[in-house]
Order: sequence, then structure tokens, then C-alpha cells
Amino acid sequence: MTKFLIAAALAPIALATPAVAQVNGIAVADPENAVLQSNAWKTAVSQIQTTYKAQIDQAQARQNAVQTELRPLVEAFNKARSAPNANEAALRTQATAIQQKEQAANAEIQRMTQPAQRARAYAAEQIGAQLQAAVNAAMTRKQVTLLLRPEAAVQAQPSTDITADVTTELNRLVPNVSITPPANWQPGGQQQAGAPAAPAQAAPGR
Repeated sequence: MTKFLIAAALAPIALATPAVAQVNGIAVADPENAVLQSNAWKTAVSQIQTTYKAQIDQAQARQNAVQTELRPLVEAFNKARSAPNANEAALRTQATAIQQKEQAANAEIQRMTQPAQRARAYAAEQIGAQLQAAVNAAMTRKQVTLLLRPEAAVQAQPSTDITADVTTELNRLVPNVSITPPANWQPGGQQQAGAPAAPAQAAPGR
């Protein structure tokens, strides 16, 4: 659940952020991981886990209950499917019932975790707004002229990775963030309004 929420919160940043890569002016960096390792993000996650503990625990309990509820249904479906001369119409009915129960439970869990997800997205967006500046500062400090994502390099030595340097700059630029979004805030709004353009030397993002 926690991993899912983090990924969801950072998804917009992953699409909008240029990549980073260092040796003779060339370096690699993972901007998303730089955000995840920043002090502001770690503090925000801790605050969210405390503030929304009841909702998160309730969602986890509901998820466990759904898995328990669905397990015998799935086992019965698999048994019926493997039987000789299995009834296709009956199998479709079973599969539809299982799918509907799962979708309903997922929607319920989504509603339970929505406040925590919204808080994570808001925290991630505030850090992401400073990510380009942190990348630029790290490149300048390490004298990097070409920055690549790790997966864009065929091979790279650990010493060429300046992800930690980007995190250091994030810690300087945005030491903390709020986890309480304004009432009319929507994910992506802050980035769309103020995110700087990607530098020309950055490799295409993933």
C-alpha cells in the first residue's frame, strides 16, 4: 500500500522531469530516487503515516479481508476450469463475480486512502517544483555538461552517478513541505504553472 501511494504521488514528476548522468562532463542520475531520498519527502511520509494512520490501517485491513474473501472463490474457479468438460458459461459467470467483487473492494480502498494519497501528491509536487533547480545546481557543482538517466547509459561506473548530489541540493532548496493541500488544489497544477523546461542537453525521459 505504501509503495503504491508513493509511486502514485511521484508519477507526474517522473513524466515531467529531465534525467541526470558524470565523467569528463558526463554523468547519470535518477531524479525520482533523488526525491524519494530527500529529507522533505521522508519527513512528509512520516507525517502522513501518523496523520492518516487510522485510514491507512483501515484500508490495509479491508485489503486483507478482501483477499481472504476472494481466495476460495478463485480456488473454486480454477478447480472448475480444470475439470473435464468445464462449462464455459458457468466459468464466465464465476469470473465476472470475482472481478466485480475485486473492483468494488478496490474502489472502497481507494476512497479510504484518498486523503493520504492527496497529501503525498501535494508533498511530492512541492519537492518536484524544485527538482530542476536542484539538477542544475548539482550539474554546475560537479561540472557536468551532459546528464543521462541510468537506463540511458550502456554502462556507467558508480562514481558517475550524481543522484545523491541532486538530493543534497533538494535538501538545501526545499528542507520541508506541507502535507495539507489547499481545498481547491489538484495534482499537477503547481507543476503545470511553474515547472521549468527541460535543459536541451537532457536525454529523453523514460
